[in-house]
Amino acid sequence: MSRVAYISREIRNRVAHYMEIFPAIAILGPRQCGKSTLIKEMIKGLDEAIYLDLQNPDDAVKLAQPGLFFESNADRTICLDEIQLMPELFSLLRSVIDKDRRNGRFVLLGSASRDLQQSSETLAGRIGFINLTPFTAFELKSEPGYDLNTFWLRGGFPDSFLARTDEDSAIWREQFISTFIERDIPQLGFQIPALQLRRFITMCAHSHGQLINLSKLADSMAVSHPTIRKYIDLLEQTFILRTLEPFEVNVKKRLVKAPKVFVRDSGLLHQLLSIADFNGLLGHPIFGSSWEGMVIENILAHASGWKPYLFRTATGDELDLILEKGTMRIAVECKASTAPKFTKGFWRAIELVAPQMTYVVAPITGEGYALREDVRVVGLDEVLRII
Repeated sequence: MSRVAYISREIRNRVAHYMEIFPAIAILGPRQCGKSTLIKEMIKGLDEAIYLDLQNPDDAVKLAQPGLFFESNADRTICLDEIQLMPELFSLLRSVIDKDRRNGRFVLLGSASRDLQQSSETLAGRIGFINLTPFTAFELKSEPGYDLNTFWLRGGFPDSFLARTDEDSAIWREQFISTFIERDIPQLGFQIPALQLRRFITMCAHSHGQLINLSKLADSMAVSHPTIRKYIDLLEQTFILRTLEPFEVNVKKRLVKAPKVFVRDSGLLHQLLSIADFNGLLGHPIFGSSWEGMVIENILAHASGWKPYLFRTATGDELDLILEKGTMRIAVECKASTAPKFTKGFWRAIELVAPQMTYVVAPITGEGYALREDVRVVGLDEVLRII
């Protein structure tokens, strides 16, 4: 079963809508999350559409004279996959688009976010960006046989989640990690020894859901502080890591200003930590942080327009996620227990942040329940439906 069978109507509609209002759209996301499958399905049956995979030499050679190619196919929608391999095309695309600003002319697919966005600055006002993540619980919740624990263990990459067994899923994830380190990173122009990068990603997995200590990581890796910062930036650009910045609010208490680091896909996190099955996850020290990261990643995949932060004071008052949009503010606390307990620091944090609503996301089924008018315990499906 392909990604297309599960992908939410929200994403399909957004792609179609953006193609109506921009001459070019860029769909960004990690490798193997379903970008190519999605766009091939959406352009199926359109005689005027051309799909080129720039990793395929036969397709790449067609762009040996890109200006001539675009001119010869001026009336067709052109899809360029793995566009980060040919960033020099962006300056040409600007002049091509300016000659004919027909919307939906170009669909660009890529797997390195910041570099692509910087390269495409020449297309400002001509391009719309869409981020595509691996599967989310919201996309899968109504499918027959969907199980939250399986999704949590294996993560959202289609081939990992849909594998026949947990062992098959683990084999796929290990190959994904190896290919990413040994092939994808060098193709992006970064010459980092594979063993060193694997060690760093594994260290980040052990630090999942914790505040980043750049000095400690630098000492452990025997590299400089700027090198560690470069590694983190690279893994964020390629959708492997997420750093969550602290929320700043005018309070008398001293706030922790370090960001947290997360491995974005729970399946990759568990593979890096050699967690083979759900029982292994239950007994692992990462259990609570794994739930936190998985919940946050699923929420942010659907929280379009919301700005995410963490909140923590020096005395330990903490909320896992703050979402802001204009004057609206929502707080999220993640509890990997069906009967969550709450500290005084949790209630103090709510008073300091003053969100309109706080959701405590726990692995419960069915409808949640209120702790008070503005604080509610909910399952993952319910919070995604609300957000």
